[in-house]
Amino acid sequence: MGKEKLLEMDGSVEQVVYRNEKNGYAVIELNNGKELVPVVGTMPFVGVGEELHIAGGWTVSQTYGPQFKASSVERSSPSDAAAMLKYLSSGAIKGIGPAIAKKIVDTFGENSLKILEKEPERLSEIKGITRAKAVRAGAEFQRVGGIRETMMKLSGFGITPEEAVRVWKTFGPQAEEQIRQNPYCLCSDGLRIDFARADRIAAMQERPQDDRCRLRAGVTHVLKHNEGNGHTCLPADKLIAAAARMLGVPQESAAEALEELKAGSALVSREFRGREFLFTPSLYRSETYIAGRIRMMLRFPAKPVAGVDGYLSTIEAEERIQYAELQKEAVRQALTKGMLILTGGPGTGKTTTLNAMIRILSLTGEKVLLAAPTGRAAKRMSELTGSEAKTIHRLLRVKWDENDNPEFEKNEKDLLECDTLILDELSMVDAPLFEAVLRALPLGCRLVLVGDCDQLPSVGPGNVLGDLIASGHIPVVQLREVFRQSMKSLIVANAHRIVEGKAPDLTVHTSDFFFLPYRSAEEIGSVVADLCARRLPASYGYSPLTDIQVLSPGHKGELGTAELNRRLQQAINPPAPDKKEIRINGFLFREGDKVMQSKNDYDLPWVKDDGTYGEGVFNGDLGILEKIDRRASTLTVRMDDRTVSYETESAQELEQAYAMTVHKSQGNEFPAVVIPMYRTAPQLCYRNLLYTAITRAKSLLILVGHPEMVNAMVANNRKTRRYTGLCDLLLEDREDENGQNEA
Repeated sequence: MGKEKLLEMDGSVEQVVYRNEKNGYAVIELNNGKELVPVVGTMPFVGVGEELHIAGGWTVSQTYGPQFKASSVERSSPSDAAAMLKYLSSGAIKGIGPAIAKKIVDTFGENSLKILEKEPERLSEIKGITRAKAVRAGAEFQRVGGIRETMMKLSGFGITPEEAVRVWKTFGPQAEEQIRQNPYCLCSDGLRIDFARADRIAAMQERPQDDRCRLRAGVTHVLKHNEGNGHTCLPADKLIAAAARMLGVPQESAAEALEELKAGSALVSREFRGREFLFTPSLYRSETYIAGRIRMMLRFPAKPVAGVDGYLSTIEAEERIQYAELQKEAVRQALTKGMLILTGGPGTGKTTTLNAMIRILSLTGEKVLLAAPTGRAAKRMSELTGSEAKTIHRLLRVKWDENDNPEFEKNEKDLLECDTLILDELSMVDAPLFEAVLRALPLGCRLVLVGDCDQLPSVGPGNVLGDLIASGHIPVVQLREVFRQSMKSLIVANAHRIVEGKAPDLTVHTSDFFFLPYRSAEEIGSVVADLCARRLPASYGYSPLTDIQVLSPGHKGELGTAELNRRLQQAINPPAPDKKEIRINGFLFREGDKVMQSKNDYDLPWVKDDGTYGEGVFNGDLGILEKIDRRASTLTVRMDDRTVSYETESAQELEQAYAMTVHKSQGNEFPAVVIPMYRTAPQLCYRNLLYTAITRAKSLLILVGHPEMVNAMVANNRKTRRYTGLCDLLLEDREDENGQNEA
């Protein structure tokens, strides 16, 4: 919405239809003197009776129709007693409801708001209002007024109303002064205003390029930016060079800023193998805690289980199976050492080994908990083991703070109740989440960590599985033997070839792994769509919605997930008169679409087919959009045996899911997987990304595109380099004081 297109509107608030106390977003009806106009936007503590001057523009909601979207709001206090009564009765001032509002206005009339602001203690003159309650009401009135005034002032810095609410929550009434003194304070955690924006505000103030605040913020920004690339730390020389380049200053200036940050404990410095590394305090805490707790668990292991070989012989006889020697060794290590990392590729028997552990532990009376990082991974773990598995977040009873950061109820003060924890898909678990798991483990708890070290590492910072294995401190059993029934699968055979750096066999067309050569993006996209919509359903009976999954390295590009989802929606679920549609985040959703939850939401309600009710939908959960109800402003999505009800706001968490990225597919397994092989960003062209994609297929894998692309990915074994401190911290001979104390 450009400035030249802004429209202006004046009116009084007739009704507050919806208000989000957390971020200030509201839906109101504004009486402009001619009609009631629906207005949406960030308007914290807006109340009935207020006079507003709004700048913005018209939008059309698929659900609600025409709406006026506010980009800025100026407010005037209600001017007469009737308007004041409406305002105070609206709930805009916490602690004042309709009954108390009437008493205030009946007593003070048109002076009511002035009394609240200047002499709130006088409210105690009213029967039923104590002096303490009067003072609290006055403080709340001043707080609400302070937020509004702050928003007005911050708009001059180009800070949006949504951002202004977060800034006010951080700095309070001093927000404007803080920004004038140091605009880079806007880069603080939780404010979600990046360095470039703060830099533009600083330029408006004509601050010099070598401003000390700018240099310190720039160095910190580079370090935090690289957390998004998986690093928990950076070498000092690389950090200084990158910061100097970004800031346009000599490296000496960046080095001086780094020293200031270290001196003020804003960054943590450690030396590993003769090289200095820098951490943010939170990630340093995560890795030192993990290292300290692992050392403690190794010194004080869980009580060993006696007679493991006897149990294994009994199970072999009863189940008429024969465990491989490495499988037996894994069970022995887990049940006698107290900690084990179990790793191996597809077809090597990880699940069979886990089931043996679970059965023996159950026979000995131990309480076993199973967990995985995503909902789909937890569900798959439950199906394969026959035991309930939960997401790590649900296991730890997550709650989300005002900045959408996780807080776990299960921790040192409220430990998990278990004798053994088995954690699957460890390659997906980042350092902060693994720290949270360890904090919730009771002393003497057995820990079994399962993962495939050749898969992609976690999206978040850290390389937990790789570092734990590399340290050599924890018993590791890597299953290598591919079992006879799995050897028949070309998916399994080619996956192991890729790990070994050998190109997969693309010539065989009689098994479960096929390669279809095409050159242009248009051809590849058309073939992928035809496979999903027509050929695979006709040949194999696969459902395009529940059995077939298209995977792509990234979101962007000619064959990224955005373009593929557009093509696949048109091929699989084209528009029809009886199918309602809605636009969410710029994407068109249609009844019958395949969709995916993009983040954990523990408040979303669902109901199972048997009538059981519950709450909670997880990142990666897949479903079918069954119904769009414009009148009720809801979307209904079926996820397996339950239906989930989405309000329009929570539906922002949905994505189209005909195609998804390889990273997003981790922890999942699909009957059929189709992968376009076409040029992609160099950082997405490497071996373990291809390996991860191929191992998502259970029964059928089809590659479509360039054989050169397959070969290039196999040849590139430069597993994305991650700078982390966990392995070095585990290898330290001396006890790490910080980690040990916390442990």
